[in-house]
Amino acid sequence: MEFFKPGRTFDFMKRRTMFFALSALLILGSAILMFVPGPNYGTDFRGGTEVEVAFTKNVEAGKVRAAVEEGGFLTPDVVQVVDAQNANHFLIRVQDVSAISEGQKGLIDTALCKIKEGVPSDEVRCPPEVRATEIMISPGGDKISTRYDVDPNLTKIAAQVQSVKGLTMRVSPTNPQLLNPRDHRVEIQLQSKGDQLMDGLRKTLGADTVPDRGLGVEWAGPKARKQLRDSARNAVAISIVFIMLYLAFRFDLRFAPGVVVACLHDATIVIGVFIVLHKEVTLSTVAAILTIVGYSMNDTVVVYDRIRENLTKYRGKSFAQIINLSVSETLSRTLLTSGATALSMLGLLFFTTGVIKDFAIAMLIGIVVGTYSSIYVAAPLTEWIDARMAKRGGARSMAHAHAKA
Repeated sequence: MEFFKPGRTFDFMKRRTMFFALSALLILGSAILMFVPGPNYGTDFRGGTEVEVAFTKNVEAGKVRAAVEEGGFLTPDVVQVVDAQNANHFLIRVQDVSAISEGQKGLIDTALCKIKEGVPSDEVRCPPEVRATEIMISPGGDKISTRYDVDPNLTKIAAQVQSVKGLTMRVSPTNPQLLNPRDHRVEIQLQSKGDQLMDGLRKTLGADTVPDRGLGVEWAGPKARKQLRDSARNAVAISIVFIMLYLAFRFDLRFAPGVVVACLHDATIVIGVFIVLHKEVTLSTVAAILTIVGYSMNDTVVVYDRIRENLTKYRGKSFAQIINLSVSETLSRTLLTSGATALSMLGLLFFTTGVIKDFAIAMLIGIVVGTYSSIYVAAPLTEWIDARMAKRGGARSMAHAHAKA
């Protein structure tokens, strides 16, 4: 192919001002979109409960939303999932979680007659078979584990739990359940928000339309939501800091800012496109962004390696000419590598659903933007920094320094 003809050099630096302006507009647009309307955070970051349901009969999204609201959940999100096997596949998200408040925990301790040090027990209301010595509540608020000194009376324990306002036990012949007869440990399963949502759907749409169980239930409370957001932000920030340190040691301090700006450029644009496409920003999106950052850095390091090699090889050329030559020499490798990776992502895009499909979309956007930023952001920015440092600090430019070496 003529395009990949060996020795052919493209003048990438000729239009660097135009591409800098384009990148600046894309970053500015993405930054504005982050505030207005803002990212569509998934359950991971927003908090709430997400239930995946495959209905057994045809049902419209509007009817599903109305049924959820009738069940007591406000402003639910109902999203129809494209599924070749089941056209009635929906994701239902509500902002409610099953977390038990501190006030309810106190009521549970009282109802289950938890033994408190220095407080005498009411032997009439709390005989040993219903007097809990230990109570543990699951983080999701859907399970209570208790322990007793003697064989527990499961029927009376069930009545104790049902006396607490706001708690509903899951209907099952084995609930409560004696888990370990040796240490008299009992497990009490409560109805989660997902269970309540499914019961409400079944009541409104009918048991012949709503299955007994959802395909999956996920939840994230306020503490988990904040922790996940902080961890995601820190992961991206720490990765960029270490990338900058690595490049500063491997090459020259003037190379590092170009890669960092290119990585921020890629991550920001990916999030901006996700907002435009109304895609959810989840932990899978963050994983894709971290992958894109590493992919973009690897692509840029290949170009930087060739620039450093050519600085010594072609001492009579300017730094801009060295960049044009180096990018041209690595262009075929860049396009072939990016193309091969994009083909694998296209397979995931067309043959998967859910978070894997969103991951593939983020990766495809990142591959295109990352290849662009390696050519038109990182390398030209390095040339601009080199010229500014040489002009203001009296230092020689890298090309001039290698020419005198």
